[in-house]
Amino acid sequence: MGDNTKAESARERSPLLPDRMATADFFVCDILDAAPKGDMASMEHPVFSIATKPDRNVRRYENGRNFVEITPSVKGLATVHDRDVLIFVISQLMAAQNEGRGVSRAIRFKAFDLLTATNRGTDGRGYQQLRAAMERLRGTTITTNVTTGDVEVLDGFGLIDSFRIVRETRDGRMQDIEITLSDWMLNAVTAREVLTLHRNYFRLRKPLERRLYEIARKHCGQSASWRISLVKLKSKCGSYSTDKEFRRLLSAIITEDRAHGHMPDYGIELDEDTVIFRSRGSVPAAEEIYEGALDPEAYADARAAAPGWDVRHLEGEWRRWCGQQEIVPKRPGKHFTSFCASWFSRHGAP
Repeated sequence: MGDNTKAESARERSPLLPDRMATADFFVCDILDAAPKGDMASMEHPVFSIATKPDRNVRRYENGRNFVEITPSVKGLATVHDRDVLIFVISQLMAAQNEGRGVSRAIRFKAFDLLTATNRGTDGRGYQQLRAAMERLRGTTITTNVTTGDVEVLDGFGLIDSFRIVRETRDGRMQDIEITLSDWMLNAVTAREVLTLHRNYFRLRKPLERRLYEIARKHCGQSASWRISLVKLKSKCGSYSTDKEFRRLLSAIITEDRAHGHMPDYGIELDEDTVIFRSRGSVPAAEEIYEGALDPEAYADARAAAPGWDVRHLEGEWRRWCGQQEIVPKRPGKHFTSFCASWFSRHGAP
């Protein structure tokens, strides 16, 4: 009886990780509310390892005339979960660009903000994993002829050029981090060669699930469906499994998704040797505008935050910006006021 109860409980439990962001009791306008973004080049090609143990294999992926060769450090290739660091940084840079601010390869941020925004734990283990992720990102070397921003970089380069822990607490937890991106990554950002990711991407447990979502987001996009052979999908995932084992792993994810619908934005089907990704219709259109209600008090707060400006004009700018960033503010009034204060600091009085 006890074993049956445990089996039923396992079937009913969601495959997704808990949503740690749901309990966050703070507000950071352009960090936690900004839509997560991934660069298209590394969504297209298997740059990140989906292995659960250190992957020290040199891999080369070719697609037509394009090639990507990835060489690990002694600590292994950067993993799909290490990619969270780049997603966070890219999201910050895109938010800055959309606000008309300049961007550079170097970016500084709070480690706690990254851990929270990417649904990671903020205990000591979370900080240790973050340090290890940055070491693998720095140590992984890319050689490729894939262009970003119409620029071809043929020299070997790291996913990040460097990282620096600026301040660390006495108990070993880092506070401020500085990361310098490679030119390859920055070119993708400045050319806006990025795609918005569903927030539940950070709740996917299995590396293969994350990789499947990235591929679907890049190739299926807003189309109704997209097809690929099982063999080619295995190659795009960067899997070292046999064809039989990869089919088994994929089938298990499909079965779990049918029971829970946990895969974001796209469902997956397997028809003999063809994999079909079908859109769930949840990928937002690029020109959507946030339409949430504002309390009357928000307008008074906005006038105080941006004296002299027409708050209705600022409201329109804010709603368009939220739509571009695919932001659904948890506290719209406070978010709008913060936007107005930021607007006034950049533009001054009208």
